[in-house]
This record gives sequence, structure tokens and C-alpha cells, in this order.
Amino acid sequence: MKRTLRSPLLWTFVASLVLLLAVGGWLLTDPATSRSEALKTGGIAGGAIVALYALWLNDRRRRVEERRQEIERQRQELELRRADQDRDRISDERFAKAVELLGHDADQVRVGALHALAGLARGRAVYTQTVLDILCSYLRRPFEHPRYADTAKLPGNTPPKEGSEVQDQELQVRQTAQRLIGELLPAADSEGTRGYDLDLTGAVLEYFDLSDRKIGKLLLRYGGLYNSTNLSGCVFLGPVYLTGAGTKEKKRIGFFRCSGAKFTQRAWFSGVQFSEDVEFDGTVFAGETSFKDSVFAKNAVFARAEFGKTLDLRRARFEGFSDLKFRKAPVSVSLYNTTVEPGRDHELPADWVVETLPDGRARLTVMAG
Repeated sequence: MKRTLRSPLLWTFVASLVLLLAVGGWLLTDPATSRSEALKTGGIAGGAIVALYALWLNDRRRRVEERRQEIERQRQELELRRADQDRDRISDERFAKAVELLGHDADQVRVGALHALAGLARGRAVYTQTVLDILCSYLRRPFEHPRYADTAKLPGNTPPKEGSEVQDQELQVRQTAQRLIGELLPAADSEGTRGYDLDLTGAVLEYFDLSDRKIGKLLLRYGGLYNSTNLSGCVFLGPVYLTGAGTKEKKRIGFFRCSGAKFTQRAWFSGVQFSEDVEFDGTVFAGETSFKDSVFAKNAVFARAEFGKTLDLRRARFEGFSDLKFRKAPVSVSLYNTTVEPGRDHELPADWVVETLPDGRARLTVMAG
């Protein structure tokens, strides 16, 4: 009974009836007003009360619906956060397990762990740099194989030397890691993608191919690059350091291809020992570039290369044919004791000359004026 008395609908009808009787009764006191007009006006006044109640009720329903929608939105956000946390937890567990399996004795387990890490990086970009760091760390581990004992590049179709079963298995794992690095890096012409850093300091690599990939910072100091290395078409967004690569025992450099690449920052090849042909055909060196103290044991091609800043060739040695006809010359070049093979023809810029020394050697100089 008390709930009925508190009902807004009941009081609305009571107020409407009271207003109808009051207005109608008041108008009937006027002789000029007919009974029908008084009743009609009183009905309009009572109906207004009902209309106001309807508007209030509609507004109340609207606010209730808005609160319900807000609660539903918060619930969905909570579910999404919970799902994200579950995915993070599962991803972290997969990551930790895969890293643990990299130390397994069986090579197929290590290969599976590498693929698991790569799959995690493909599914969640936040893991990509971390996974690349782990792959590079794996390749930086000391590794020796008889096929690296004699030459940096196998001639013709000469089969490589076989190693022990453990060495051959480990070689397969390492080549898988190399391939996955190339697959995880974005394409060189992709827009809006970041460049990931690679630290391969001291690594021993074979048939390393990162062609047409976008790379951030590259560290390959004192590394060994056997048979062939392909960096053609790469875009390097960060500095590149190959200082001292190919100089240590059992860490030589084979055929090195880097044509059509672009170095946006410093490119440091100082003290590098290139044992085979080198190709920088059409490569752009936008930053400071150094081949100081480097040795080119065979052909070195820099045809159509472009330089945006300085080029340091101090004490560099060109022991084979050299093509140095740049498309765009550097702002300044250092040629102190830069030697070439006197018995070979060399393609040089217009103001460069080969000067024969009394001891039979020859060096590059720039004509004065």
C-alpha cells in the first residue's frame, strides 16, 4: 500500500485530475465560458501534467540506458585488458621456453626454438627487436668448421669440407638463424616501418643475405663473412660498422655484394680485409665514409657510387682491378698512401692519377688545381 502511495504515476493522475477540476471549475464561474470550453481547457491543463510526466520518464529511461551502456563499455574494456594480460603472459611463457630450448643438445630442438621466437616476433611486433637480439647473440657464439680453414670463398662448384656431426648440425642451426633474421627485417621500400638494430660483432656467417631489407644500426666488427654476403639494395637507417672484419684468423670475407644500397649515416669499413671481389655499384653513402687501412685483395667496384660527405681511403690497398668512377664525388677525400696494383688498369675520377713510386709500388693522388 505504501509503495502504491509513493508511485509517481498515481500522483501524476491525481494532479492531472485536480488540475482538470480546478481549471474547469474556475472557468465555469465565468458566464461567458460554456461548459464544453471549460471542460476542454481543464483537460488540456490536466494532459500537460501527464505529458510532463512522460517527458520525465523518458529522460529517466535515457539516463538509465546511458549508465547501462557505460557499465557495458567498462566491462568490455576490462575483458580486453584481461585478454591482453593473458596474451602477454602466454607470450612471455613461450618466449622464456624458446630461449631455454636454445641450449638444448638436439639441433632440431634448437631450430624449433628459433622458429618459435620468430613466430612470436611476427605475431607481436613489440618482441621483434628482442628476438633479433637473441638471434644475433646466438650467431655471435664461437663457431669453427673445417670449411672455413682454407679460403673465404669456394671456387666454382667445389664442395665444402665436411665437419664432425656436431659441427654440421650446428651449421644448419646457424644458417636457420641467419635466414630468420632476413625474414624478420622489413622490406627496404616499406613505408612507416622502423629499422631494427643488428649486433653481429665477431660473428662467423656464411651466405649471409639481407638484400633489399631495412636495417637500423649494423655492427659487424671483426666478423667473418664466408663464401658470399649480399647487402645489395639495403637501406641502413643507422650507422654501420665493419671495423676490422675479415682480419682475424678463421674470420675472412668472401664475395661482398653491396650494390644499390643506401647508408644514411656513417659507414665505417676501416681496417677491413676483403679476400674476394667487392661490389658497391650505385651505392649511396650519405654520411661520413671510411675505408681507411682496408685491403681489397681482388676486384673492387665503386662505379656510380654517390657520396654525401667525406671519404677516407688512407692506407687502403687495391690489389686487383678497381673501378672508382663515382657518380657523385665526396666533399673531400683522403688518399694518403692509398696504393693500387701498378700492372692493372683502373677506372678513376677525372682528377685522380696513379703515381708510380721508386720501389715499384703505385699510389693514388689527386691532381693539384
